[in-house]
Amino acid sequence: SSDLLAAVLAVGQKALGARRWIRIGHMQFQPSEWVKLVLILAVARYFANLGGRSLTWKDIFKAFALVGLPMLLVLKQPDLGTTLTYMPILIAGLFLGGINLRQALILSTAGVVLVAGAWSSGKMLKPYQKARLTSFINPDNDPKGSGYQIRQSLIAVGSGGIWGKGAAKGTQTQGDFLPIPHADFIFAAFGEEHGFVGAIFVLLLYFSILMRLIQNAQTAADLPGSLIIMGIVAVLTFQIAVNVGMVIGFMPVTGIPLPLMSYGGSSVLFTFLALGVVMNVRMRRFVN
Repeated sequence: SSDLLAAVLAVGQKALGARRWIRIGHMQFQPSEWVKLVLILAVARYFANLGGRSLTWKDIFKAFALVGLPMLLVLKQPDLGTTLTYMPILIAGLFLGGINLRQALILSTAGVVLVAGAWSSGKMLKPYQKARLTSFINPDNDPKGSGYQIRQSLIAVGSGGIWGKGAAKGTQTQGDFLPIPHADFIFAAFGEEHGFVGAIFVLLLYFSILMRLIQNAQTAADLPGSLIIMGIVAVLTFQIAVNVGMVIGFMPVTGIPLPLMSYGGSSVLFTFLALGVVMNVRMRRFVN
């Protein structure tokens, strides 16, 4: 019932902290970032215990419940960006766990209908979140409001040219035209200072890391190890694609950080922990 769901959400919010951030002394950390690693391990264990057999609808619904409850708790905070990063974990688990094409098509159709219904109802997202999701289509409609960040980001990326303006010489970044350049829009600041060549170099580094992670998944000693690594690959790929797409105006502004570049201790620590788990799996690839 709705009362039971509300009670569960209330308890979950208290467990994660009433706000997105928890302060310990002079430090802050974001629990929802750490939940990603917990979900990766939980989803990998769940599908590994199924033994690689074909998934039934009951198995799929259990997987949705496993990931869906934390998603609802984080969305209620509200933190749409982090909520979206949980979806690749579920999708990777279902894909590697043995979902068939018919089930995937049914779930995709149901997802589109659900998102469209939630959007039209206006109850799931706050007005500022809706404005962020729609402003990337035509940021000039509100150049001083919801479209400001995207317009300044596009100007920064374009002004970088081929070679960039040099470190700490970007006009958009140093002139404070680009909001919070060290966080979600750090790729725009980097592109302005180092140009197209520097941006491509960073993307190639990300590509190399992801390919190495996939190779480690292929050589893992068992199915759980492969599922863990591919869950990490799914999250990192999603964050990179959405953040870079957001910077160049192809994606809406959702507050998803760029791994290993965006400012934020919780995000960086999650990435380091995730890569450490991958190395742990790799070390045991020859263990009988």
